[in-house]
Amino acid sequence: MKTNRFSFPGAIAGLVLLLMVAACQKNVSGPSAAGQSSVNLYLTDDPSLVFDKVLIDIRKLEVKVEDNDQERHESEHQLEADDNDKHGDTTGGWIQLAIHPGVYDILQFRNGLDTLFTTAGFPNTHALKKIRLTLGTLNSVVLNGVSFPVSISNNDNVVVIKLDESPAVFNASGHADIWIDFDAGNSIRLHGSNFELKPSVKSFSKEKSGSIEGRVLPADAKAMVMAINGADTASAKPGSEGEFKIVGLKSGSYSLLFHATAGNYKDTTIQQVMVAGKEDTKTGTVTLHK
Repeated sequence: MKTNRFSFPGAIAGLVLLLMVAACQKNVSGPSAAGQSSVNLYLTDDPSLVFDKVLIDIRKLEVKVEDNDQERHESEHQLEADDNDKHGDTTGGWIQLAIHPGVYDILQFRNGLDTLFTTAGFPNTHALKKIRLTLGTLNSVVLNGVSFPVSISNNDNVVVIKLDESPAVFNASGHADIWIDFDAGNSIRLHGSNFELKPSVKSFSKEKSGSIEGRVLPADAKAMVMAINGADTASAKPGSEGEFKIVGLKSGSYSLLFHATAGNYKDTTIQQVMVAGKEDTKTGTVTLHK
């Protein structure tokens, strides 16, 4: 979830594409069937600091679940398995899930907002190991009200997320929630006069990550908020009333930078903002001054 700081040229004329945004659905869980595990997969976003919209064409969503034998075989042939998964191999435990394929404005899912993508069910004798997104070609961005296309190469249209470092946390009834975090700002790159999509995607569980939320005023400062912990930087673009929320953070001490982009307001930094476990750290209201 790293911010991307680019200096973009003026607006480039482009074709306005159809926007399809999934309806927001919350708190869908409940017990799993006997002998089954289930997981809700949500889509959220680390926002772009530049664009008005980032429209991503999501065609397919899959999960990889493995029993003990499959897990042992993959660990013994890890490089080969990773390469096969990246190239869309469907063997070895991959399950395609029902979603609404289409173009999603992922900037709609910021400040803690998300959309329920789908629910996966699988035998509780299997472990959830990977998530795979397949992207289409109808990707675009909107800058200063003007839309123009974003290209994607065949090598980048399949995104595989390993869950080894942030595995799902299943409750007593065999249910878990996972958020797919699409880093909009770090995924769009300028190549010559054209924009390219190099997807930067991670996952997290709210059972194993925290958040920072608050408000920054005045609104005409058009501030951006960045939580910095070493090499990791997560960002938020506040709402109309200055509210912001940065989710999916590892435990640790963060510097919280409030960067004013308008009105000649001065930047402000709060040091040692602590995030611990799955806690929601609240900063209150921060007021910027000229």
